[in-house]
Amino acid sequence: MKTIKKLTLVLVATLMAATTFAQDKRNLDNYRSPDKNGINVFEAPKDTVSTFDGIKVRVGGASALQFQAINHENSGDVELIEIGDNFNLATANLDLDVALADGLRMHLRTYLSSRHHPEPYVKGGYMQIDNFNFLSEGFLAETMKYVTIKFGHMENNYGDAHFRRSDNAQAFFNPFVGNYIMDSFTTEVGGEIYFQKNGFLGMVGVSNGKLNQAVNRPKTTSPSLLMKLGYDKQMNDDLRVRLTGSLYHTAHSARVWLYAGDRAGSRYYLVMEEPDASSAGNFTSGRFNPSLNNQITAVMINPFIKYKGFEFFGMYERSEGKAASEEDTRVFTQLGAEALYRFGSTENFYIGGRFNQVSGELLGSGNDIDITRVNFGGGWFMTKNVLAKIEYVNQTYDGFATGDRFDEGKFNGLMVEAVISF
Repeated sequence: MKTIKKLTLVLVATLMAATTFAQDKRNLDNYRSPDKNGINVFEAPKDTVSTFDGIKVRVGGASALQFQAINHENSGDVELIEIGDNFNLATANLDLDVALADGLRMHLRTYLSSRHHPEPYVKGGYMQIDNFNFLSEGFLAETMKYVTIKFGHMENNYGDAHFRRSDNAQAFFNPFVGNYIMDSFTTEVGGEIYFQKNGFLGMVGVSNGKLNQAVNRPKTTSPSLLMKLGYDKQMNDDLRVRLTGSLYHTAHSARVWLYAGDRAGSRYYLVMEEPDASSAGNFTSGRFNPSLNNQITAVMINPFIKYKGFEFFGMYERSEGKAASEEDTRVFTQLGAEALYRFGSTENFYIGGRFNQVSGELLGSGNDIDITRVNFGGGWFMTKNVLAKIEYVNQTYDGFATGDRFDEGKFNGLMVEAVISF
């Protein structure tokens, strides 16, 4: 009965979305399109032209399904769960985007089906202000040509990698199947103020540092500070250049969520897990959390270059902090590099590779560990709303102690993913 109920919800949401989209094919103002048009869009674009002519509701969504053919092994001291070749759980999202007034927009995303939760639940949402005409016509008009304000229980804008990650079923913007090893993603209550002019980007934000909201245990978590500076310019018809630097800082916390904020789950099901593992209970397979749970200062630098069909996205991340049980801080470094070539009449095909490495001092043992992943693959946009991907993934673990399940660990194999987004 639960399965039937869930499938019914997904079907009803899909029909509603298709109907609404057919009635009004325009996107909302200052909005990242959820289809192929949203590829390589980072922050929502800033436009001074308003098309508001009354409340408009855009119902959309996404669904994704993978076939996994991956093997894993380690030193043999710790038994790993037996895994085979088969389909993973199909995931689904439901999006509501509403133009409430001239310059005022709302976004809400619900996970209808995810690896970690069998029941639908809200991921988060926000209000976005691009002008104050809804308060008074022309109020602060010159300032708001360049300023955007966002607030809510929302995905925080730390780094650029989160714009290219798979968000449960919304996997259109990720050219590969999995996210980065240290998946810097969290949803916290807060606000962000943006300034965009002539390619220059500045953002300052603050959140309450909590993933799960509650009024108990006061003073255990300090606010988190977010900042981003960057430059993003289409230099000519062929060349686009972007470079950003981002900061996330929490002075003290009952739990830092920056690398543990994704409740939907990873794409590599049950890799490197022990025999009693379950897909829902062990939903972070293949990822790594450095356990800087009490204090953290993380910095991420992201270059992006697109020249004709060639595309490069890079990442350098340095995270320093500690757990509550530690006196001294530890440092983790994450490197990432993606090289893609998009081709076809509308760049509807692509091939490429990704390198990702995490290194640092492990909590408890003090061992210096390295985790390295290499992906090779490609994709085909069958339409602007349908994407098929295939990749080969190889991930290795070094420096883990004898008796650890990651000792001499590795997994590798093929992943195939189909994504619909509208």
